Amino acid sequence: MVRPRKKYTVHDLRKLKGQRVLTHIHVKSPQEATAAEAAGIDLMSCSFDSPEAQARLPLLVAAAPTAFLSGSTPHGMATQEEAIRTGFRALEMGASSVYCSGSPFLIEAMAREGIPVVGHIGMVPRHVTWTGYRSLGKTVDEAKAIYRKMKDLENAGAYAAEIEIVPHNLATWLSKQTSMLLMSLGSGTGCDTQFLFSCDILGDYDERIPRHAKSYRNFAEENRRLQNERVAAFSEYVADVKEGRFPERCHLTEMDAALLDEVAKSVH
Repeated sequence: MVRPRKKYTVHDLRKLKGQRVLTHIHVKSPQEATAAEAAGIDLMSCSFDSPEAQARLPLLVAAAPTAFLSGSTPHGMATQEEAIRTGFRALEMGASSVYCSGSPFLIEAMAREGIPVVGHIGMVPRHVTWTGYRSLGKTVDEAKAIYRKMKDLENAGAYAAEIEIVPHNLATWLSKQTSMLLMSLGSGTGCDTQFLFSCDILGDYDERIPRHAKSYRNFAEENRRLQNERVAAFSEYVADVKEGRFPERCHLTEMDAALLDEVAKSVH
């Protein structure tokens, strides 16, 4: 089976570094992937860190066949061999690259085998017990540590890195110090992509939206309205059955009465 040509390759993305900021969102469903492609979103990412997410990846690829889609690898990969197998499996299922918040040790193994890898610098949610949920890089020591981590990822062969909740002026400076694409999540406009999660853009939850995000719709309220409509519709159906209002004649088919009479006589 020949797959449609992707909108971008890693080669294309590298040529765009410093030319313009690319739009980038994390999608969770085929419907979101289709909508993102129709809206002209440049890059997409998705989860590839559980059996359910891995089963969903081909559906996302089919829903947005020309999209550059990165799959996030499971946390806790223990060996380079496991990382390589996971990366190739994602590519074989249609991903354009993989995201890995693990160490350069794992990223280097995948990159050495030609797997395009996105790393992570700044605040890493899985490592938040060491830092707390806060902006990282406001001190000289933290900024230097982020720079060193960036260079470690670059030397390991990552073609890009998500940079999360880093002061915008530091992120802009860092972007100019690396050949990698830096993907800004809450780190300002001076990086190579502007990254948000679909649930933030759509307002698809009840918690307070993060400071770095922006909601363009209120899907949580719409989902509540739809759930109320489901309950109302099911309740009306129950009432109609109990009161004999459903089914009506228009919902039924009917056998000719004479033929039914013939059947009844023939079986006795």
